[in-house]
Amino acid sequence: MTTISSICFKLKGLASAQCRVVNPSLFYATGTALATLTLVLLLAACGVDSKRFRVEGRFLNLNRGEFYVYSTNGLIDGIDTVKLEAGRFTYDIPCEREGTLVMVFPNFSEQPIFAQPGKSVDMEGNASHLKELTVKGTKDNKLMNQFREAILDASPPQIAKTAAMFAADNPASPVAVYLVRRYFITTPTPNYKEADRLLKLLLQQQPKNGELHRMQSLVTSLAKTSVGAPLPAFQARSTKGEIVNQQTYNKAAVAVFNVWSTTNMQSMEIQRMLKQKLREAKGKLQVVSLCVDPLQRECKDILERDSISWPNICDGAMFEGDVAKKLGIYTVPFNILLKNGKIVAKDLDTNQLKEQLDKLL
Repeated sequence: MTTISSICFKLKGLASAQCRVVNPSLFYATGTALATLTLVLLLAACGVDSKRFRVEGRFLNLNRGEFYVYSTNGLIDGIDTVKLEAGRFTYDIPCEREGTLVMVFPNFSEQPIFAQPGKSVDMEGNASHLKELTVKGTKDNKLMNQFREAILDASPPQIAKTAAMFAADNPASPVAVYLVRRYFITTPTPNYKEADRLLKLLLQQQPKNGELHRMQSLVTSLAKTSVGAPLPAFQARSTKGEIVNQQTYNKAAVAVFNVWSTTNMQSMEIQRMLKQKLREAKGKLQVVSLCVDPLQRECKDILERDSISWPNICDGAMFEGDVAKKLGIYTVPFNILLKNGKIVAKDLDTNQLKEQLDKLL
């Protein structure tokens, strides 16, 4: 996995978020009085009205960088970029209904933020300990802080158990919706049976929640990607403009669907290993990859540098793209291994995937 040492994303040029970044050093350049006046004016200009939502953040051990924001329920369109200057950022958006934002950091860890019209929240954290982030300002964000504190030193099974308990105890909260998605659906080891159980509980309290109904449909769809099933139907264009779909890979003797990113070294290592295996297989292996970078340019540069010629999909939507959703992909690195059109393994590391390919080829 990528590490926090790569905290400054190299991904540039994404459509800018509706955010305002204020460099605190500005206020020390022309004297205390002027600085104070400037700060007061800026704060007045940035006041949250009844149709906006704002996040103000402070990070220790991180002076400047970028991270990304998306919404699980359409509060914003696409992916926004948030810029950090002097350890601080301000992210301000139009907001006329409640919604869930997810901040994605360079190591692909996530921080959900529960937005409400006319509200503002404060995020505080240490870049060296992202698990200990806190978001203050609303009841739902406070509840999420409690959950994060409860799982701080927990094992994966304990985390899942705690997530299920929190969701069941707070079925009317958007926190419960996020926890079901994060820990039972969009995880390398999904538990669709438990997700279905929890979704039914949540829908009793939130019967008109469209996100919950979509998640219920998604669980039904993702259950089809279990071991023994064929690769689900999808269609996309590769970085070279070719039409890519599941048919080629479901007909192959051996096939790999690989997920990678230019910011994740392990996933790029798997790509290079697959290049070697493809050369050795002499036509017995088919490979297709999905790059979850938000910029196709970065993806193309690496493909050209490493002389990788098999089809690579990069739609710029990260984990929110159509292909990622249809195949249940929410992490990187990730891969699906097929034999004679049937899934035989998923989410293998470099050595495990190499060993399996050695056996199958």
